[in-house]
Amino acid sequence: MLSDKDAVATVAVKNLESARKFYEQALGLTTVMENQEVLAFKSGRSTLFVYRSQFAGTNKATAVTWVTDEVEDVVKTLKSRGVSFEHYDLPNMTRQGDVHVAGTMKTAWFKDPDGNIFSLVTPPNTATSQTVGASARSTA
Repeated sequence: MLSDKDAVATVAVKNLESARKFYEQALGLTTVMENQEVLAFKSGRSTLFVYRSQFAGTNKATAVTWVTDEVEDVVKTLKSRGVSFEHYDLPNMTRQGDVHVAGTMKTAWFKDPDGNIFSLVTPPNTATSQTVGASARSTA
């Protein structure tokens, strides 16, 4: 029923203007829609909805993951824009700087200003099925 429909990531934030600055300037996303309660950003072929909510930042698990072959390069660029990266002790993973490595899978986690957790991860076709699950688990 939904297998041929696009899904949209939806993230709660407290302040839309602070969110706009982070998502546009730090992450380099383009605003494609806005109103008083919602911003929508273009990310590849996807859309990321950011909406105002009193519950912003209460999710303790990864909310959005970007798939990229260039995890290290993206980390370097985001760091140059002021983004800080999270470090987790996860089974079967080692850390090389801000990048967690498990076999061929590389991943890195960071937060937006409201504490929503995001990740970067290598494409599934380059990582084993055992290690891909690590990036989908709760990071709390």
